[in-house]
Amino acid sequence: MKTAHELRPGNVIMLDGSPWVVLKTETTRSGRNAAIVKLKLKHVLQNSTTESTFKGEDKMEDIILDRLDCTYSYFADPMYVFMDAEYNQYDVEAENLGDAKDYIVDGMEEQCQVTFYEGKAISVELPATIIREVTYTEPAARGDTSGKVMKPATIEGGATITVAEFVKTGDKIAIDPSTGEFKKRV
Repeated sequence: MKTAHELRPGNVIMLDGSPWVVLKTETTRSGRNAAIVKLKLKHVLQNSTTESTFKGEDKMEDIILDRLDCTYSYFADPMYVFMDAEYNQYDVEAENLGDAKDYIVDGMEEQCQVTFYEGKAISVELPATIIREVTYTEPAARGDTSGKVMKPATIEGGATITVAEFVKTGDKIAIDPSTGEFKKRV
C-alpha cells in the first residue's frame, strides 16, 4: 500500500477494482490542513482518463507489475519504442507516457523502467534525475542578483521548465522529470 503523497507518474494503482496508471501528480499543501494530491489517471484497459483528488495520507493499493529496464530506441508515430538488454522491442503509446514524453530525446542514455500489465507495455518511468541541454532561454537581466531569481527555459525534448537566472542557452542541466524541477547546472 502507498499513500497518495508517495505516488509518482508511472505507478499503477487499483481503484474501484480497476487498474489505473498515474500520469501526473500535483500536491498542494496549506498551513493547517493536510496535503491534497490531485492525480491524473489513465485506465489501463479502456484508455480513458480522469482526474481525482485525494488526501495525502489516503492509502492506495499499488499493483506490482512486471518492470524492465529499457533504453529509448525511436519514435514510430504514435508509438515510442523501447529496447531491453536482450534487444527485445516494446511499443508504448504516446498517451501512456504522460509528461515523460517531453523529456525523451533521441540518443538518450538514461535507463527507463517500462511497466507491463498482462503483457502490454502501459507506462514508462524515467530516472530520478536526467541531464538535458537548454535549447533556449532569455539572457540574464543585469543587476538582478537578489535572492533566487528564476526564468523559463526550453530544453531538448520540448519541455519548458523554470531554471536559475545564471543558466544560458547551450548549458547542460540536471532535472527531476517527475516534477519538472531544475536541480543544478552540470
